[in-house]
Amino acid sequence: MNIPFHSRPLGSCSPGPPTCASCGSSSQRIVCGSISVLFNMDYETKVYPRSGGYGKFNRLVVLFSWFPTFAVMLNLFCDVFYTLIPELYHCKPDPRLLPSCFQFSNYSKQGYLNITIPWVNGSRRSHCQLFKYPRNVSVFNENLPKQKVSCTRGWEYTHSAGLNRNYVTEWDLVCGDYWKVPLQHICFMAGWIFGYVLLGTLCDWVGRRRAFLISVSLSSVLGVALCIANNPVVFLLLRLAQGAMLAGVLLASYISRLEVCDPPNRLMVAMIGGFFGVGAELLLPVLVVLCRDWKILQAVATLPLILLLSYWCCESVFPESPRWLLSTSQLHQAKRSLRMFSSGNALCLRDENQPGERLLADMDSVYGDNCQPEFHTVLELRQTRVVWRNCLILSFTLFIGTGIQYCFKRNLPSFTTNFYFTYFLRVLTRALSCLFLCFTVNRFGRRSILLLSAIITGLSSLLLLALTLYLHDGLLMVLSVLGLLSSQALAMLSLLFASEVMPTVIRGGCLGLVFAAGCVGIAASSLMELQNNAGYFLHHVIFASFAVLSVLCIMLLPESRRKPLPDSLDDGESWRRPPLFLLRGTARDSLLLLLPTNPPPPEYNASSYSCLLTATHRMLCKGEIPLKMAVPAQSSSPTPPPLEVGERVEEGSWDSSFVEGEDIQPLNPSLGPLDSLSMSEDI
Repeated sequence: MNIPFHSRPLGSCSPGPPTCASCGSSSQRIVCGSISVLFNMDYETKVYPRSGGYGKFNRLVVLFSWFPTFAVMLNLFCDVFYTLIPELYHCKPDPRLLPSCFQFSNYSKQGYLNITIPWVNGSRRSHCQLFKYPRNVSVFNENLPKQKVSCTRGWEYTHSAGLNRNYVTEWDLVCGDYWKVPLQHICFMAGWIFGYVLLGTLCDWVGRRRAFLISVSLSSVLGVALCIANNPVVFLLLRLAQGAMLAGVLLASYISRLEVCDPPNRLMVAMIGGFFGVGAELLLPVLVVLCRDWKILQAVATLPLILLLSYWCCESVFPESPRWLLSTSQLHQAKRSLRMFSSGNALCLRDENQPGERLLADMDSVYGDNCQPEFHTVLELRQTRVVWRNCLILSFTLFIGTGIQYCFKRNLPSFTTNFYFTYFLRVLTRALSCLFLCFTVNRFGRRSILLLSAIITGLSSLLLLALTLYLHDGLLMVLSVLGLLSSQALAMLSLLFASEVMPTVIRGGCLGLVFAAGCVGIAASSLMELQNNAGYFLHHVIFASFAVLSVLCIMLLPESRRKPLPDSLDDGESWRRPPLFLLRGTARDSLLLLLPTNPPPPEYNASSYSCLLTATHRMLCKGEIPLKMAVPAQSSSPTPPPLEVGERVEEGSWDSSFVEGEDIQPLNPSLGPLDSLSMSEDI
């Protein structure tokens, strides 16, 4: 059995050199390596088709990987309603601040509020102040001297949208305690950042399935604990921890669904996962109306996470990625996973002539039981150049795509104060961005559409930054919606792009870093709210500048459309930067930009080389230059006569010039360059 060995080893298996079937002698020398020596570079062509390809079982695995996305997005966007500040609220009137002679029965409720609560600019009642009157007066009237003081008995809230009771109204996080609301946002995003980095590395150490199950279990427990939180500090800490676990659920399911897909279906699989997130956003307002209390809503949002615990019992709905098992040289687990996929795709492994059975037989015959797994960490990015660069650029684009959305969302409330209008407008733009990517990315390529999204985002941001005071409100609305749509497309495509160019052995850690950069962009908007939007202009200028800078960075990325996922670090390093708007799938990638590369060796043609050698010999002999020829014994071809002026060199020789005369007969084509010519040292 002839098995090609053409990839750099990653593991530490020592199968020993294969022996000849007749004499038992060693037939070739093999460098110690892993299973990836056999299958790493050609997983899509060698392993994937023999396990059934993108068959029924793979589709089932992808389907069950979308449900975690729905559950995570439901818990993520609950935070919008948990921290929603009511539109109208005011201090509770305090009778102790009124004169002792005040008669409550002489005033209606509205009159009582007008006497106790000051008005701001004649448009609304003050949120944070009360009137304090002199205590010892005999007759009360509105012209008495009074002073303004802070609220003493809490607040009353008017609930025009959202929950009747949420995180803000439960603990009165308004006025002097307003800063605790954006702080909760920042802590929640900090939990996601920590979870992406930690659990992304865990995906590379223990596998996608184990990291997923650990994250689901802990997030369910923390979700239940949130329902009984009794003070804002406990709520904040539990929310931070749950954010970290939700990040692990989302990351593990995202990686798993892409690693069981073939290249043509990766885009649609990722975008349908995005539509599941959009579905969670659309369902959430309905749940809010039905629940009306944040603790009940938290319990309802935790229920899908509890249902995901059933994945512990049924391995077939969320199996371990065979691609990761092979890349890390886990032979026994890889064989077991491949049998599961082959059986689920209706491939019978009992017949030894079946492709799946031959694949497992090849693995057994080469490695036996001597395989030792080898795991990798994201710290190995320091030893790479291309992978590190791609990770940095895509983290930068995702950071811009998520951070700049705040600049566009801030212009939407100026057109209407209806919370649900702006909420559903954001959901609609997210759905439209998914549709836009579905119809364009496979046609024009990842890099081209990413570049287009960055350009539109930057232009929209710059126009809003420079012309807000001069443009019509309708045009401002169009620019805000267009910028929001393009920035969401930029963020989603950056995630897909990063998952396709990162090697399998460190895909979890690298993609975790990219996801974490996106969360940093979201947290930047909360920093603006923490300062009461004092630095909004600077925030807008910085992100608009970054959007323009990202256009130059995106041009350094490779193209991953319809290409197999890289498995080893060497695979990731070998990806090239193609010309912009590369439409032909058969075109070769160009050389790496800004990186020293060696040109590929020319293809050797024995016939052309022998003709070149013969013509060169004749020219040297004609000029009486000393030359020593070493003709091998096996060569029976006579030495051709010297070329005369006017003779023609036949096609396939070294020269394309035309002369008259007889043809040149090439030397034996089987001779190599060192067997044909031996020149003296003086020449």
